[in-house]
Amino acid sequence: MTGGGLLVAGTTSDAGKSVVTAGICRWLVRQGVKVAPFKAQNMSLNSFVTREGAEIGRAQAMQAQACRIEPTALMNPVLLKPGGERSSQVVLLGRPVGEMSARGYHGGRQQRLLDTVLDSLAQLRATYDAVICEGAGSPAEINLRRTDIVNMGIARNASLPVLVVGDIDRGGVFASFFGTVALLSREDQELVAGFLVNKFRGDVSLLEPGLDMLHGLTGRHTYGVLPFRHGLGIDEEDGLAVSLRGAVRESAVTAPVGEDVLRIAVCAVPLMSNFTDVDALAAEPGVVVRFVDRPEELADADLVVVPGTRGTVRALGWLRERGLADALLRRAAEGRPVLGICGGYQILGERIDDDVESRAGRVDGLGLLPVRVRFAREKTLERPVGRALEESVEGYEIHHGVADVRGGEAFVSDDGGHGLDGCRVGQTWGTHWHGSLESDGFRRAFLREVAAAAGRRFVPAPDTSFAALREEQLDRLGDLIEQHADTDALWRLVESGAPPGLPFVPPGAPA
Repeated sequence: MTGGGLLVAGTTSDAGKSVVTAGICRWLVRQGVKVAPFKAQNMSLNSFVTREGAEIGRAQAMQAQACRIEPTALMNPVLLKPGGERSSQVVLLGRPVGEMSARGYHGGRQQRLLDTVLDSLAQLRATYDAVICEGAGSPAEINLRRTDIVNMGIARNASLPVLVVGDIDRGGVFASFFGTVALLSREDQELVAGFLVNKFRGDVSLLEPGLDMLHGLTGRHTYGVLPFRHGLGIDEEDGLAVSLRGAVRESAVTAPVGEDVLRIAVCAVPLMSNFTDVDALAAEPGVVVRFVDRPEELADADLVVVPGTRGTVRALGWLRERGLADALLRRAAEGRPVLGICGGYQILGERIDDDVESRAGRVDGLGLLPVRVRFAREKTLERPVGRALEESVEGYEIHHGVADVRGGEAFVSDDGGHGLDGCRVGQTWGTHWHGSLESDGFRRAFLREVAAAAGRRFVPAPDTSFAALREEQLDRLGDLIEQHADTDALWRLVESGAPPGLPFVPPGAPA
């Protein structure tokens, strides 16, 4: 028997599809429903590695956590990782299969992936009671409808009802709802069940006349009005919004345990990937995290982080052009803490040989760590564990660069003290491991080292649990759906599909 399903689409990118999907997943699992997330095609530089060594979007990994299940490649069969303005690496069922231009992808390759997408969704629906799917961008991208495999293309092929989410905080939500439906073909419109308003501020009774008029114009109900809440973003697909940093900054901030705060500057390198690595730092009371792009902004930082990037050589050039490279060299010479993660780690090394990502050949790194990096065609995708600073630590690896460490101290070791990854020289650190700072004991030990080197009387809180903060955040999303959406009607959609007899809204899709 095939499980139920629902596609959460949006009037725009960043309308709230990811958080609404996660909220519906958490609400369903709390009702005893066996549920899984799905996104046919994701474009993001924020990715994650599953237990079986597959790379998927981080948003789908967090949605799986909302479902209280392990993420798998089936939940995000196609991942596009931009490498520039016009090309992306295509990751199929967790493995990279090549680079492709946007024109080449939409010109035919995308449609050939439809069978893989539909098969992945069918496997999930055969296993779970319900699968909550997330769309991408808007379903009314009329220039891309012919090759669409993530919005109405997947909805029609899999007979999924569609819930359209609109961000009222942006303004124009009624026009966006109406226009989205009116630009779809008759066959696609038959699957669009209704709407969900996101990020509403104020008195809902003032909105209700507009919702009634929208129903009169489209024949479709609004399934809920979600109030605006600070800090509810799960791991975003792209951009500089950092979910838990936002939660800590915008909600009631816990006072520092020690006498000082700790200031952390993150270099906003081009094609920055997995910037969610710093969420765990920002979750600590007394830690202030900010993104920077000028050398003077490093002056008062107690720690500078050079994050991961999909363009290591390009990011290295950007740091030099902006004067940030010289500022990093001065910091290291003064014994002030610097941390490089993944591509940032490679940048801190002596040399990079890249005939894969940038095809730039041999390029000198910053020379702060005795490491030489060679880019391999095969991508490393692993979920390692080890020990660092006498604490257990785990993470995940996503990189083409292979590091040859020629000195310094190992950053992460196994239980026998043998180096597993990374390198440290003085107060300059580097590791390929994303997510290592989510290990609470290691994060506290690392911050104590940073505070000592920076001369700050900062003390990490003894009870901050990053995993618990994430669970709390997901529960808040579930609460929003439970308290502010018509959950009975949502479940009918999941179980039975779109209501029959939904009216056609002209003009429909262009020929």
